[in-house]
Amino acid sequence: MRKTGLKGAAAVTLCELKRKDVICIGDGRLVGRTCDLAFEPESGRVSALIVCGGGFSSVFHGEKSQITIPFAQVACIGDDVILVSSCVCG
Repeated sequence: MRKTGLKGAAAVTLCELKRKDVICIGDGRLVGRTCDLAFEPESGRVSALIVCGGGFSSVFHGEKSQITIPFAQVACIGDDVILVSSCVCG
């Protein structure tokens, strides 16, 4: 897996992020896929990933839940997945 470091990293577009599954480091569970980003108005920096749906139950129940994951909890952005800290997976 190619790691994109979070500081001084090569640019990643929203279209690229939306193709990646978000995985919890703690238990390997699929959290969902990135559907949007939140920004800090003063600095323009990304403050959070907005992750839509995911998991086995949403397939059958049609749930469209959203989870906001602080960008500080993103451990790694790889070629195929985004790994997030287990403290946001609860």
